[in-house]
Amino acid sequence: MKIAVVILNWNGKALLEQFLPSVLKYSHEAKIYVADNASTDGSIAYLEQSFPNVSIVKNDDNYGFAGGYNQALKKIDADIFCLLNNDVEVTSGWLSPIIKHFEDHPATAIIQPKILDFKQRDTFEYAGAAGGFIDKYGYPYCRGRLFDTLETDQGQYNDSAEIFWASGACFFIRAKDFEQLGGFDDDFFAHMEEIDLCWRAFNSNLKVHYIGASTVYHLGGGTLSNLNPKKTYLNFRNGLFALTKNASGNLLFIIFIRLILDGLAALRFLFLMQPKHVLAILKSHLNFYSMLPKLLNERAQINQRKNYYKINSIVWRYFALKRQSYNSL
Repeated sequence: MKIAVVILNWNGKALLEQFLPSVLKYSHEAKIYVADNASTDGSIAYLEQSFPNVSIVKNDDNYGFAGGYNQALKKIDADIFCLLNNDVEVTSGWLSPIIKHFEDHPATAIIQPKILDFKQRDTFEYAGAAGGFIDKYGYPYCRGRLFDTLETDQGQYNDSAEIFWASGACFFIRAKDFEQLGGFDDDFFAHMEEIDLCWRAFNSNLKVHYIGASTVYHLGGGTLSNLNPKKTYLNFRNGLFALTKNASGNLLFIIFIRLILDGLAALRFLFLMQPKHVLAILKSHLNFYSMLPKLLNERAQINQRKNYYKINSIVWRYFALKRQSYNSL
């Protein structure tokens, strides 16, 4: 089984300097690639000089996360792709339990390890934590992370479990399944494209799994911080994209409720004196409306499976019922 660890990079030379050594040290089972989105910060020259054993795939433009990987993976021959952020520190033995699970469970298409915070190493990291789920209205949440509330790692998720979505920070997928699913949706550019891909995997009866015996540490915010309105825009817009394409049930009702909830989120940002985020949500909705015909056409080509969600509304349970840990839901 050939494993390719593929690190997408765009002007992340400083992050490569910090985090690539751990990947090389602890990934002897894999071949290491850096897929570069036309960086202008000297990343390529640095890699060629400092890490000649790392293979470089050069994209001719910044295609974002989705398009960047779609372009690069066409040029890489492997059975398993590990898509790894350039701000992730891996640990000794991190690949072994994941490779074993793929070998023992042919129905599993996608796997995520335990993702802890690089700076607060006993705390789950925002982007994925211990595996993700989604509510009826397309809002994602994780074991170990609900909205901005992060749990301390006390071994509560040292298990192996089926999940709904895996984090793009460290995302393993069989090459044949990536190809069968058509890769990431380029329209997402960045953020939530992995949720859309996992949702399409679910609709294709493929399994997504979490392996708690494998641990990585994610810095987070290496490209866009949570305070950046562009991240708000992409998350709200792409959430609507994924919901429209993949959700089963009465789509008109689901989208109507989702838009109301997004409006409440905008009011919360306004109350917090963050008008740029309010504007970002408004722009995300306008772009969603412009893309709706294309999204509905894509929806018509997907066989939506029922029971994609475990709870109706994470927003209600978190904000109204004050249930702020996964096991309290």
